[in-house]
Amino acid sequence: MSAAPDISPATARASARTSRLSRERIRSAWLFLAPMLIVLAGVALYPLYRTIWFSFTDASLDLLGEARFIGWRNYLEYVDYGNGDGEWFGLLADSRWWRSVWNTVWFAIVSVSLETLFGLVIALVLHKKFPGRVWVQAAVLIPWAIPTIVSARMWAWMLHDQFGIVNDMLQRIGLIDAPVAWTASPETAMIAVIMVDVWKTTPFMALLILAGLQMVPRDMYEAARLDGVPPFRLFRKVTLPLIMPALLVAIVFRALDALRVFDIVYVMTPNTDATRTMSVYARENLFDFDRFAYGSAASTLLFFIIALITIGFIYATRMNLEGDER
Repeated sequence: MSAAPDISPATARASARTSRLSRERIRSAWLFLAPMLIVLAGVALYPLYRTIWFSFTDASLDLLGEARFIGWRNYLEYVDYGNGDGEWFGLLADSRWWRSVWNTVWFAIVSVSLETLFGLVIALVLHKKFPGRVWVQAAVLIPWAIPTIVSARMWAWMLHDQFGIVNDMLQRIGLIDAPVAWTASPETAMIAVIMVDVWKTTPFMALLILAGLQMVPRDMYEAARLDGVPPFRLFRKVTLPLIMPALLVAIVFRALDALRVFDIVYVMTPNTDATRTMSVYARENLFDFDRFAYGSAASTLLFFIIALITIGFIYATRMNLEGDER
């Protein structure tokens, strides 16, 4: 049995000082984080807890204080009619809810994919030096700077089938023969919403990707050019791997927004099954239909669906959120 190594008094004192310093740093970190955590608990955790609680009650908007616990009935309940027949009720048996889930996921996949593609192209262009680049950067950010409600209302008028400028332009160049009701037709409503969202949010993606591009050392490009590496191979082998962390962060941020989209859909296509998202569905039940408990259940499921998709994406892409080297 080997003897334990001797530790000198000086080494022991240095180790104790290091340990004490580490504890003080941790204590200071928690001290600085405490105000933020208290505010976060007040504005996020408590409302989330109340929403989850109301989803298990029969609460109504005007009688929240008299809510009674009813279990899982807002989520799923089987009603036996007594003659051998029965029917499932609740959120998980509601076809309109599942249609809203599909609309939300489809909107997120298509919009985020297009915004990432266009944002990457714009970021690559803005990364190059050319006369007037500052003015181009400012112009690109204008759609993102416009409030979403204003953008949605503006595009709703531009896409109007009788007064919209989009139909007029498409008819003048011969792409369509008659005006198209972009936001009123079930076949084109989702296309219109996605198009407006891509127009507005692509600058956000371009800005985040451009920040990642500016972190790439220029020496690597110069060395690759001296070696005669073709531009496409340079992008695939050097640029894309180096900006991948920034690209994944941008996708996560944008996907979170897309999965809880509300304003642009509610303004452009209200009360439309073709574009109704989970947030719109929850809002309708919470306030329009006075089914507060049912809307709380929809809000709760919305939260968990977004959380699961986000966690799954982080693990699938092996994102490094702690900043350590792997």
